[in-house]
Amino acid sequence: MRIVMFFSILGMYSLPLAGQKAEISKVEAAVELLKSVMITPDKKVLDDLILDELSYGHSSGKVEDKTSFIGNLVNGNSDFLTIHLSDQQVILSGKSAIVRHTLEAATNDKGQPGNVRLHIMTVWNKQKGKWKLFARQAVKTNLP
Repeated sequence: MRIVMFFSILGMYSLPLAGQKAEISKVEAAVELLKSVMITPDKKVLDDLILDELSYGHSSGKVEDKTSFIGNLVNGNSDFLTIHLSDQQVILSGKSAIVRHTLEAATNDKGQPGNVRLHIMTVWNKQKGKWKLFARQAVKTNLP
């Protein structure tokens, strides 16, 4: 009887963890999709992935809304050749998620080659079963 009770209690605590791991995987997939579509912009995919209320903060202090963020990717003003993400952490709270990572990228903004290394924080919101980008802020880093 004690064994049955032990496994019943263990199962009660495992289910939320398994569900949370599944949601974290979905958030991570949305992050990967954003990364991919920033390298090869697709207006339709971006529009579906990003909330209308987007606040997209650059390390320079510039802040874009959804229209300008998508427009600058599509027209090449913001041109990512490669993006590598590392040290990623995902924190879930209900239908919201905070994702932090380090971004290293090769860029060609307005035809000007460059490289960036930034700490990024994004905020995602789950709507109609899909994780959507709500906010993003970048800060410069001098770390190796």
